[in-house]
Amino acid sequence: MKREIKFSLVFRDMWQSAGKYVPTVEQLVKVAPAIIEMGCFARVETNGGGFEQVNLLFGENPNVAVRKWTKPFHEAGIQTHMLDRGLNGLRMSPVPADVRKLFYKVKKAQGTDIARTFCGLNDVRNIAPSIQYAKDAGMISQCCLSITHSPIHTVEYYTQMAYELIELGADEICIKDMAGIGRPVSLGLIVKGIKEKYPHIPIQYHSHAGPGFSVASILEVCDAGCDYIDVGMEPLSWGTGHADVLTVQAMLKDAGYSVPEINMEAYMKVRSFVQEFMDDFLGLYISPKNRLMNSLLIGPGLPGGMMGSLMADLEQNLESINKTKTKKGEPTLSQDQLLIKLFNEVAYVWPRVGYPPLVTPFSQYVKNLALMNVIQMEKGKERWSIIADDIWDMILGKAGRLPGALAPEIEEKAKLENRVFFTGNPQDNYPDALDDFKQLMKEKDWPLGQDDEELFEYAMHPAQYEAYKSGKAKADFEADVRKRKEAEQPKSVCKEVIAATSKPQESAAFEPKTMQINVNGELFKVHVSYGDSANETSTITPPTPNVSDAPAITLNDIPEGEDLIEVVSPLEGKFFLRKSASETPIKVGDAIHRGDIICYVEAMKTYNAVRSENDGVITDICYTNGDTVSEDDVLIKLK
Repeated sequence: MKREIKFSLVFRDMWQSAGKYVPTVEQLVKVAPAIIEMGCFARVETNGGGFEQVNLLFGENPNVAVRKWTKPFHEAGIQTHMLDRGLNGLRMSPVPADVRKLFYKVKKAQGTDIARTFCGLNDVRNIAPSIQYAKDAGMISQCCLSITHSPIHTVEYYTQMAYELIELGADEICIKDMAGIGRPVSLGLIVKGIKEKYPHIPIQYHSHAGPGFSVASILEVCDAGCDYIDVGMEPLSWGTGHADVLTVQAMLKDAGYSVPEINMEAYMKVRSFVQEFMDDFLGLYISPKNRLMNSLLIGPGLPGGMMGSLMADLEQNLESINKTKTKKGEPTLSQDQLLIKLFNEVAYVWPRVGYPPLVTPFSQYVKNLALMNVIQMEKGKERWSIIADDIWDMILGKAGRLPGALAPEIEEKAKLENRVFFTGNPQDNYPDALDDFKQLMKEKDWPLGQDDEELFEYAMHPAQYEAYKSGKAKADFEADVRKRKEAEQPKSVCKEVIAATSKPQESAAFEPKTMQINVNGELFKVHVSYGDSANETSTITPPTPNVSDAPAITLNDIPEGEDLIEVVSPLEGKFFLRKSASETPIKVGDAIHRGDIICYVEAMKTYNAVRSENDGVITDICYTNGDTVSEDDVLIKLK
C-alpha cells in the first residue's frame, strides 16, 4: 500500500465556479452535518474569495455566516480553509496593510484554520506579509503557485517560487491550477521538485475540470508526492467545477494509495441538499453551459471560478451589443458567437499585457479588457478604448510585477494618457485606513462587532457593506430573484392569460382588464376585453414606463437658454459615486474640470471610472449608489 492521500471538499468554490451566489447561512448549517457524516474529508473550504461579498449582496451578514458554517467542522476535527487574495484580501482591488492584518485575526477567531494565500501575478512581495499575518493570528499559512501555461511559466519558474515562499515561512504549498490548464507531466515535475528539497512541506493540489486535464493531473501530482487533493461532488462537480470525489477516490485506490472510504448514504444526502438549494434560487444563477466540460477553455485559459459569473455577464453585454446592431440594421450575435469572439480576444490581449496568471483578480481584468474590446469593436469603436483604473494599476505595476513585457501598443497608450509606471512595493500605494473606517462607523453609530469583525467587513467591502446595512442589497436581490423566476415561467403565465380571455367573467363581464406578463424575459402589458362582439379584441402592447421609477429632474437646475451637458454611462452596471471610503463623492453645486472622475460604473467586479469631458457645475445626480444603469443612461448633468 502506498502512502495516504487526504481529500478537501471545496464547497465554497463548487458554487462560485458554477454561478454567482453561494448558499445562505441556513442552507450552509443544514448541509454541514451531512458533509461531516460522509467521513472522507480532512478539510473543507468554508469561505474566502468572493464568499463574503456574495453574503452582502443578498443582504446577509458574512461574519455570522462564517462563524456558524465553520463551527460544526471545527467540532468534528475537520480543518477549514479560506481563499485569500494576498494584496487584495477578499476583494478585487488592493487592501491597506492594517486591514489585511485584521483580516487574519478575525478569520481565526471565527473558526478558520488555514489561510490559502495567492497573488494573481505570482509576485512573492504580495504574499510575504500574509505569511506573517497568518502566523501571528495562529493560522496555518498555505501559499499558492498560481498555475498557467505560457512560455514564461515553466517548471523551474514554479519550483523556484515555491522555494522562496517556504524560505519566507510558508507552512504548506498549494498548486493552484485555477483554470485546469496545467499540463499533468509538468505539474508532477513541480511537485517532485518541491518535495525533493522540502519533503516535510505538505502540498495540496487544486484544479478545475473544465479543459479535461484534471484527473490525469491528480494522478501525476500524487505520484510525485502530493498530500491533499481538492475535490467537488455532484451535482456541482465537473464542468467549470472540480473532479468528483467518487472518481478521484476510485482512481487513487486502484493506484494503491491509502484513501478514506466514503459513506454513500451521506454522499447522497449532501447531493440532495445541493440540488434543493439550486432549486430554491441558486440555480437561477447557474448557466447550463457551466455544467459542461469544454476543451475550448484550453486556449484562453480562463479559470473555472470566473466562468461561473462570466455567462451572466455575457447575457447583459450581448443584449447591449445587439441593441446597437439592431439600430444599425446589422445581424445580431448569438451567445456562442460572442463567447468565441471573447475567447479569441483573450488570447490576443493576454500576452500584450504581460502574461498575468489568469486568476482573480487578473483573470477578470484580462477578461474584462477583452470583453470591452469586443463590445467596442462590435459597436464600431477602437480596441483599448475603455480600460478601467484597476486594470491600469495592473498594467502600470501598482498591483505587482508582471511576469512578461508589455506590448508596444499598450506602452504607447499609457504614454498618450500620461500614466506613470510603478516599480516599488505594491503595498506602499495603499496606506492604512482602519482609523478612517472606525470614525465613519462611529458617526453612523454602527458597532465594530465581536473581534472587530464588522469593522473588518466595512473596511474590506465598503460599498457592499453600506448597501447591506441600508437594506438595499437585500431588496435588490429579492427583486432580481422574483424577476428571474418570472422569466422562467412564460408559458404558464401565457396559459393563465388564455384561460382568462376564453370566457366572460361573472362580475364586470364587459369591463376591460389589464395585466402584465413576462414572455422570454420581456414585459408586456395585456389589455383584455370580454364580450360577444366580434369587434372586441385582446391587445398586447409594451408597458408604459413607470414615471415614479425614473430619475428625478429638478427644473430649477435647468438654466434658461442654456443646454445642460449630460454625462452618460459607458456600459451597463451599477452606479456609485465613489469606490472607497477615502474618496469624497461629488454633490450638486460642485465645480468640476475636464478629466475629473465624477462617478463609477461597477461591472463584472470592476469599478470603471467615469470622467467628465467638460468643465462645469453639477446640476443633477440622476442615480443613487447601487442603482443599476444601462449603457448611455444619463448619470450626471452639468452646466
